[in-house]
Formats: sequence, C-alpha cells, structure tokens
Amino acid sequence: MPFVERSPIVASVQPVILRSRHVATHPDVIEQVASWMAYEEFSMPGDMFAFPMGNDPDHLLDVLMLSATLDFAFSDFGSGVKFQVDYEGAHWSDSDAMFACLHRAITSGIPMTDGAWQAACTRDELAEIFRGNIEMPLLDERTAILNQTGAILAGRFGGRWATWAKTCEHALFADGNGMLERLTADFPRFTDVSRYDGQEIRIWKLAQLALWQLHATWSGHGIAGFPDLERMSAFADYIVPVGLRLMGMISYSPELEARINRGDLIPRDSDEEIEIRAHTIHATALLTDACNRHRPADMQLVIPQIDYRFWKPFHTTHWPHHLTRTVMY
Repeated sequence: MPFVERSPIVASVQPVILRSRHVATHPDVIEQVASWMAYEEFSMPGDMFAFPMGNDPDHLLDVLMLSATLDFAFSDFGSGVKFQVDYEGAHWSDSDAMFACLHRAITSGIPMTDGAWQAACTRDELAEIFRGNIEMPLLDERTAILNQTGAILAGRFGGRWATWAKTCEHALFADGNGMLERLTADFPRFTDVSRYDGQEIRIWKLAQLALWQLHATWSGHGIAGFPDLERMSAFADYIVPVGLRLMGMISYSPELEARINRGDLIPRDSDEEIEIRAHTIHATALLTDACNRHRPADMQLVIPQIDYRFWKPFHTTHWPHHLTRTVMY
C-alpha cells in the first residue's frame, strides 16, 4: 500500500499537490534517485539525546516534549545567522544548540520540565537559558508558547508530559486517542494546519517529530515504540526541501526561487509556503515508496528515515532555504 493511503498527513496534502502553482514534484527524478539511494544504509535511530539525561522513562519523556515544544525557528530573520552555542567542548547549531542549552539548564537545577514553572517563565529567564551567539529568534513567541503549554500541563495533567502520555493509547492513531491525535488536539502549540483553496491541510510537523524522537528514545531504552510508524509523514521544515530541490525531485517557479535566494520572507499560510511544505511531504512519500521497491521485505523504510537522510547533511548548508516567520517549524 503506498504511503499516500497509509498516512493521513500525506493524504491531507494531496489537494495542494493537484492544484500547485509555485512548486512541482518530479516523479521521474524521484525514481532515478531511488535507484541508488535505496542501497544506502538506513538504520533506525536510538536514544535521541546528545547528552545524558538519565534512565527514568518519565523524565526522558518530559525532557523530550519540552524540547519539542520549543523546537522551531533558529535562524535570525534579519541576518540569516543561525543560533549556535559552545557547550561541553563542542560547537552546536540550531536545534542541537537549543538542546545543549536545555541540558545546561536542567542539570543546573532549573525545573524546566515542570508545567507550573513553564507557565510562569518570563522572557528574561528564557533569554538567560538560551545564551548563545545571538538572541534566540522569536523569543517572545517561545515564552508565550511555553507559558500556554505549561498552563495546560499544570491544569490538566499534574504538570507533567509523562502524565499526559499515560492518558493516550500507545499508538499514533487510535480513533482519536492515539498520541499524535491527542497531541494536536490537547495542545494548540502542536496544531499545525493550513488552509489552501478553502481546504484544511494537516502538516503536524513538530507533533510528528516529537513522537518519532520519543519512539527512538523508547527503543533505545528497551521500551516498545509505536506500532504504526508507517502512518507518519516527513517533518515539513526549512531543510528537507533544500535537499529535495538540489537533487531535482522538487522545483520552484522562477519567481519563488528568486525570492528564496534573495532571503525574502515567505509568509506563513501563503500559497507558496503551503506548497513547499506539501510537496516536501508528497515527494518524500514517493521517494520512500520508490526506495522500498528496491529493498527486501525485511528492510523496508518508513518516511521519517528518508526525512533524516536529507535533514542530517543539509541542516547547516549554506544553500538558501525559504524563510517563514512561524512557530510551527
């Protein structure tokens, strides 16, 4: 069964694919790339933490979901400079730098995983936690999101993500009580949807990424992961479309290409922004299907593995990516 039928998110973007005016996917190129990419090694990730966070599953979940809540927009929208930090003898960039700051704060005793602390956190406190080469982009928005999410945790789930997780089924989708469904329903921070020609398009980037990382962390600690990973899509962000575009699997109109190369902001929920994200989801689904046709039954891939294949080598690339002022990625 192709991923467009297995994944509700891939299915959701199909109206955009059919009516796009600014972005195109090229299935012939995807087949060519799959003919060699299918033979690369694609291991499943293990523990997602770059720094030790102990072995308590509930604490690991609390830390991971805190990280996911704040995991967006690491480039300064004026200069294009990425947020970076030096920590424990290494240099970290964008989301890796954010997690380094979280580790520094939590190990110093700041109760960042507590919902009540999150609900009361001030901008100045967050600025101090995210000390780096530049002020963390969208710091006001990050503070507001942390306050809102912390208030929900404190008011409904005893102040902990781990408590929330225990109210969900151990699956992504489960007739409304799957963890992905609940995450996007219970927390506005993760409700990543857009409207295109009057239709609601579900993208759910950070919600899916959070649960992919949770699956990996659980697996790394001997805990059963999600049984329905094939229902995930790519995590539509700034970076993956760069790799897809450079390999010729997607292309932009000359006007959109010029705007991206100039560093113009592409507005959130504009047709151009929605099309970039939708084609990222669609093209990676087609590529995963194409790769799987070249691979044996016991080595089949899920879309997040293909997503990481692009994010890892391109997340610090100097090739220009689109810039959108948004808290969703």
